[in-house]
Amino acid sequence: MPLSHSSIPPIVVIAPDSFKGSLDAEQVAQAIASGIRRARADAVIRIVPMADGGEGTLDAMLAAGGERRLINVRGASPKRRDAATSLLDDGSAILETAEVVGITDPDGMAVPVTERSTLGMGEAISTLLDLGVRKFYVALGGSSTNDGGAGLLAGLGLKLFDADGNALDPVPSQLARIARIDATGLDPRVHEAEFTGMSDVNNPLTGEHGATAIFGPQKGVTPEQIATIDAALAHFADLLEPALNVEARDKPGAGAAGGLGFALHMLGARFEAGAEVVAREVGLDAALDGAHWLITGEGRSDVQTLHGKAPFIACQHAKAHGVAASLLSGAIDPAALPRLSEHFSGCFSPAPGPITLEAAIRDAATLLANEAEQLTRLKFGSNGS
Repeated sequence: MPLSHSSIPPIVVIAPDSFKGSLDAEQVAQAIASGIRRARADAVIRIVPMADGGEGTLDAMLAAGGERRLINVRGASPKRRDAATSLLDDGSAILETAEVVGITDPDGMAVPVTERSTLGMGEAISTLLDLGVRKFYVALGGSSTNDGGAGLLAGLGLKLFDADGNALDPVPSQLARIARIDATGLDPRVHEAEFTGMSDVNNPLTGEHGATAIFGPQKGVTPEQIATIDAALAHFADLLEPALNVEARDKPGAGAAGGLGFALHMLGARFEAGAEVVAREVGLDAALDGAHWLITGEGRSDVQTLHGKAPFIACQHAKAHGVAASLLSGAIDPAALPRLSEHFSGCFSPAPGPITLEAAIRDAATLLANEAEQLTRLKFGSNGS
């Protein structure tokens, strides 16, 4: 039954992911909030931007307090770039893979995948270690690389050599040539550090479910290259694991971000679902206390949403608090509606009818506000404001 104007103000938690290519999570939440207020000016709105370890994770976690800092590093290509990181109030740092070697970076994507490196990730960690950071959150989504994390480790002092003693670049095309790995120069401070890999990917490093076979094609790996690159990663692991006395290639998450997860495992990292880390750090549970409704969403929802994506994690937390959760996403796969509806109290898209993608992106804030207003009238009624 809708809350009347004389009843207690409705408390609404807005916890969306970003709408990629359109609005960041904060902007999505503000648009939804403006629509809710048109229907219920008395609503108590709690905004909790979410992310799941991909692009936007850094911004979402900064909402809990902290400082954005630019670090000059190598991108996926040899070209350097200023990558944003975050220093949180508790002294920990967030490093977003998409900021350093992101698949949306045209310079990195202009280089063949066999020549891309995560060296900049190691450089960023080294710089943050210099600043005194010893607790790292590494968001693993959105990478353009497939080097098994060789670059990250090289950026921290690992050295690779061929049979003639020549140094090798930490890129996929060179990994099969490695004859010796020298780990004596690995930055000793990494053993003092705590790493958390943020990912919803549980794939191993190699094999039919590994980094190259499953995620390589979206980065430019051709069908003919899969076996060759996969074998190169396996060869790298064959030499690296005894060099560091760690076995990690088959651990869940080793295949995340083109094998970047493997390198983090080699450094002793623990792995968590990215959205769970964000939910904890931004205080989603506290926001849900006493709430009447949660609205979450993302650019496009399908069955993958139920595999640890931010809207699903937000929904699970809402359920634990006895709060109904509705999904308001830019687009929703009709085939996924039956499964999505098992978890969400209604699944909605803001498109008013046939609309071009260009218009949807351009007018996303207006469309979201309009839909949120109508949903609020349906759920709580209007207070006539």
